[in-house]
Amino acid sequence: MRNILTVTLSILMVATFTNINAAEYPNRPITFMTMVQPGAQIDRLARGLGQRMSKILGQPINVKNVKGGHGTVMATELAKSKPDGYTVGITSLTAYTYAPHHDRLQYKHDDFDFLSLVALNSSGFISTPDKPWNTLKEAFEWHKKNDKAMIAMFHGADDRDALKRMAKKEGVKLSLTPSKGGPSVIRAVTGGHASVGYVGAILYKNVEAGKIKLIASALGERLPPIPEVPTLREQGFDEQIEMICALVVPKGLDKSVKAKLLAAANQLASDQETQTFITDNLLMRPVKWGEEVADSTARKLYADFSMHASN
Repeated sequence: MRNILTVTLSILMVATFTNINAAEYPNRPITFMTMVQPGAQIDRLARGLGQRMSKILGQPINVKNVKGGHGTVMATELAKSKPDGYTVGITSLTAYTYAPHHDRLQYKHDDFDFLSLVALNSSGFISTPDKPWNTLKEAFEWHKKNDKAMIAMFHGADDRDALKRMAKKEGVKLSLTPSKGGPSVIRAVTGGHASVGYVGAILYKNVEAGKIKLIASALGERLPPIPEVPTLREQGFDEQIEMICALVVPKGLDKSVKAKLLAAANQLASDQETQTFITDNLLMRPVKWGEEVADSTARKLYADFSMHASN
């Protein structure tokens, strides 16, 4: 009987302590975990949102860069993190919606809660200005005509597999190299280590500087700053690649902790300066914020990619 009472009291004490901690959240620094190297566009997004959310929550927000697997290494660490609101991911959704269907991972889609979408990272395929092609279609044609393998640097499983499908359609040999984020793609392409690369909104300043040229928009629309470059679909490929960035946490957050994070995110969503930072400074595309949209988007993408994987 004494042992039962002791166990019961211990459970009550833990529950009480947890509730007190949740009520006081946040009472120490928070970590924003991101999937790319420092300086990459999603890293800049994480740092910018972290600075702004820190003012709302009243605690410092530090950014931790966990590179590898286009977000799968970070997602693995995030899934193992304590669900207490002190570790939040700012990441592309593909690690949670696409990768689970194609890679052996230590986590599942349902191991996370998706708090809010925050931005759509503009993205496309690039080459250097001196290459004898101006579109991705022309790049495939050149490699086929000259019987050369196309050396391409990719971000994650989704653009990697899209490149494979396009190369197969065009009858071109493909040599694929993984990246550690946008800056590494730019370095590889400008350094002559890759003929083609897939990259996010970091491409704009490099196009403007004359270092690279855009040869295809990967989104369902042309990129507004470079409207003359056609999309993948306009070039004859049934492909669309989107880096939708979101706030993601390990499942199991206390309701009051989640409510505080959601309230902070909602405040940023309605803050014009924050939205200008995303669209004008980072040149990312705007999205609708909120948990309902984030959850439904993640579930739909996961289901859609599941059907594609089974075909």
